[in-house]
Amino acid sequence: MVERVEFTKEMKKDYTILVPNMLPVHFKIMKPIFENEGYKIEFLNNDGNSVVNNGLKYVHNDTCYPALLVIGQMIDALNSGKYDIHKVALMITQTGGGCRASNYIHLLRKALVKAGYGFIPVISLNIGGLEKNSGFKLNLKMIQRALAALVYGDLIMLLANQTRPYEIDKVTDEKIDKWAIYLSDILNDNKGYSKKDLKKYCKAIVEDFAAIRLEKTNKIKVGIVGEIYVKYAPLGNNNLEKFLQSQNVEYMIPGVMGFALYCIDNGLIDHELYGGSIIKKYIYDFFYHYMLDLESIIYNSVKNYSSFNPGSRFENGKKLGEKIIGLGCKMGEGWLLTSEIMELCEMGYDNIICTQPFGCLPNHINGKGMVRKITEVVSNANIVAIDYDPSATSVNQENRIKLMLSIASQKA
Repeated sequence: MVERVEFTKEMKKDYTILVPNMLPVHFKIMKPIFENEGYKIEFLNNDGNSVVNNGLKYVHNDTCYPALLVIGQMIDALNSGKYDIHKVALMITQTGGGCRASNYIHLLRKALVKAGYGFIPVISLNIGGLEKNSGFKLNLKMIQRALAALVYGDLIMLLANQTRPYEIDKVTDEKIDKWAIYLSDILNDNKGYSKKDLKKYCKAIVEDFAAIRLEKTNKIKVGIVGEIYVKYAPLGNNNLEKFLQSQNVEYMIPGVMGFALYCIDNGLIDHELYGGSIIKKYIYDFFYHYMLDLESIIYNSVKNYSSFNPGSRFENGKKLGEKIIGLGCKMGEGWLLTSEIMELCEMGYDNIICTQPFGCLPNHINGKGMVRKITEVVSNANIVAIDYDPSATSVNQENRIKLMLSIASQKA
């Protein structure tokens, strides 16, 4: 058993906390929220063969590909010479669910010891009290602002993916940066996180993106689903979004809000299936409906103030998913993955890329394993499962996606 090194109050003053960058837009908004609480945060963007090689060197090769990448990225950053290794800490999330991702933190600590960095503290970012550090604490203020950043990040991602393929003046990326800075400032100014403020700023974001001049043409519409890390992180999916942009298609990625609701809803499903504490059920129910309210702000802002596709609602996707899979299937992304395929098909994004990392059994079951059953219900679904692992080349992955796009163009 590797001994845990705590992140102490004294460390908070001058330590830099390194975090893998899974959600570029969301994290850009969230960074100042942590900095405003006195934490020095840096989101890692280092990539290349050295990241994978460090992962292969220090992580058991039978573990999940996201673990290998995240741990490899952190050790690669420590090896870079860019940081004072005696003044850094690492942060990783823990959901506490049945997915092996909750154990990445222990794999990371073992890897640090092997690499000679066993003295570096690792912080668990969780809301379930799995681990505590005297120098790092999530408070209500941070959680409120982080949830607001989740709303804004999902909204901006939804809008940007619908403007970028058609924009005339190439301003989408500028608007993303502009809003990320502005929203960070208002959140740190103690505004922007109440439901009233969320509605106000979401409306402003939608209207700003709606003002972008577009040249609408018929394009193939692609949906992206899969394990949460490889679905969103450019490092995890070999810059899938950039590749799709080069293929002149429009793509949609379901927001993180759906995953958050899925995690909370699983608590209610557990109670329904197995019983348990009624108090815990009421707590889950409260947060579930609070998050549904936040989701409705995103949806209604887009629907009421623009002609953009507002996306799907969580409960609608859940009903669609139940046609295919039971709600007790909830390891990893579980039934949510199947549900997202169904709702993307319903919205017209029926050419689906299912991003599947090596070692992720739940995703192979709920993604690739459901393809035949999904196509029996949705006859026009065109689904390709893309494997991501250390030996998979981007050329092979891109060729398989091109084949899927070729099929899509033939049926258009």
